[in-house]
Order: sequence, then structure tokens, then C-alpha cells
Amino acid sequence: MAGLLVITATPAQTGGGFTYGHSVPGEAAARGTNFGAAVPAPDVRRLADWIARTRDNQGKAFFLIDKVHATLYVFDRNARLQASTPVLLGAAVGDDSVPGIGARPMAQILPVERTTPAGRFDAEVGRNLQGEDIVWVDHAAAVSMHRVRTNNPLERRAERLGTATVADNRISYGCINVPVAFYNQHVQTAFAASRTAVVYVLPETRSLQDQFGLHLLIVRAGGHSP
Repeated sequence: MAGLLVITATPAQTGGGFTYGHSVPGEAAARGTNFGAAVPAPDVRRLADWIARTRDNQGKAFFLIDKVHATLYVFDRNARLQASTPVLLGAAVGDDSVPGIGARPMAQILPVERTTPAGRFDAEVGRNLQGEDIVWVDHAAAVSMHRVRTNNPLERRAERLGTATVADNRISYGCINVPVAFYNQHVQTAFAASRTAVVYVLPETRSLQDQFGLHLLIVRAGGHSP
């Protein structure tokens, strides 16, 4: 593997301030992500491997959210998968938050505006107006990751997490709802050593390349392979 070089392109568009990738020679370039028994979507694996190879997580625990399959993956600082779980996401399909939505009352947010934005976010632990401990993903857009809300029984949020379908996982105003036990065991643990972590939300209306500018070119002696 000594002759292996991974070249990454400059990121195109992201949320939360994506950092530039770097060329990573030798052993570091060969690092990938071990998903164990989990079978992620190809784009999830591709992004996770890129993070591991470039260390874009900057030595922090990180989360991958696959909106298409409504799944959250939790990784430690060394890109080792810790656990995964179904989650609830924004009811509307889309990869961008409406400008200024974080300052608007929830009652004024239209159904088509209830998106979970895609991108790379520097997340940190905090509290909402009710004093609940949460993870701020995009503070400006009021998007957070928190324990599943069950205060409205008509929404059946806990039941939605247990079904085999993905369509009924789209119910929130944009926040990521996580099963309570999983949040307590895995999300909180990821922040045990630091108040910050990185959250990557994969897009659903554009490609991984368009969202993150993620292009990998592996150069070997004697030729190229895309």
C-alpha cells in the first residue's frame, strides 16, 4: 500500500462549514470503516470511509444520518462504528432549511418547510427552552438531535420507530428524533469526552458529490482508477 495516494476534491456545498480534505498517503489512506454486521447504503459507506481516510472528523466522535433510510450511525473518534438505529426526521423531503426558519414560531412553519438539512455540522450539547438536554446540529435553523417526543399520542412517534417502513419516519419539523434508550446509551456517550462532535447528514435530493464535493481518485503506479 506504500504507493497508494488518495486525492480529495475541494468540497462544493455543505451546511455547518465543511473542512477541506487532504491527500493521505500510505497506511492512513488504506483505513476504511468497519460496519461489522450492519449493512449501510453505498453512499453511507463511501462517506464514512472518506471521513476515516481524511480524518475530517478532526479527532471527534461523529454521526452519519442516512435520510433516505431514516438511520443514524454513531462512530467513535477513530471511525469505529458503535451502533445504529432508526430515527425520525423532517416530514418534508429536501436538503436545505428555509432562511430564517429558526426564528419563526413552530405554528408558522409550513409542511413543505419541515426539512432536515443535509451537510456537515459541528454539533454541540446544549438545552432547549424546556431545559431538556439535546444536541444542537444547526442552531441557526433550530435543528437538534434529541430523544423521541411522545407528548402527542396522535403522532405515534415511538410506534413509527418500530415499524419496518421508512415513510412513516418522516414526521418532525426537521429535528432528529432518537429512541430514548439509544440516545442515553450512545449519543450521550459520544459526547462524554467533549461537548462537540461532528454530524454528517446525507442528502436525499442531490448526490453525495454535489452535497459534499466528495470525489475520490485513487492513483496507483501504472494507472488511475476512479
